[in-house]
Amino acid sequence: MAAVVAAPAVPAESELDRSGTEEDPREAVSEEEGCPQQQAGAPSSASHNRLAKLPLARIKALMKADPDVTLASQDSVFAIAKATELFVETIAKDALVYAQQGKRKTLQRKDLDNAIDAIDEFAFLEGTLD
Repeated sequence: MAAVVAAPAVPAESELDRSGTEEDPREAVSEEEGCPQQQAGAPSSASHNRLAKLPLARIKALMKADPDVTLASQDSVFAIAKATELFVETIAKDALVYAQQGKRKTLQRKDLDNAIDAIDEFAFLEGTLD
């Protein structure tokens, strides 16, 4: 009989990344959500469609609406879609804090305004909702 040895479920490294700095939990992305690696025999557009939640055709149309953009590769469209999804998720989570402080479950415009005013990362958005 051979003995079965179970590998530890906890990663060897602590919450510090390899550079020794703490990782922001909002920046942690699971491998499923990360940029897809090309698999042998799998078309890139099919793998992108599964990982992106936003409609890639609409994002490509928006990108091409810019007169400076002549061509938009599928990879660039996917990257913009994923970045947009992560941005919306981040600002929504930060605005949810303010909704919960008001004992609400629904985000309102004032919650977004509060998040934009309070968090330095969103300083570039100040005045855009006016």
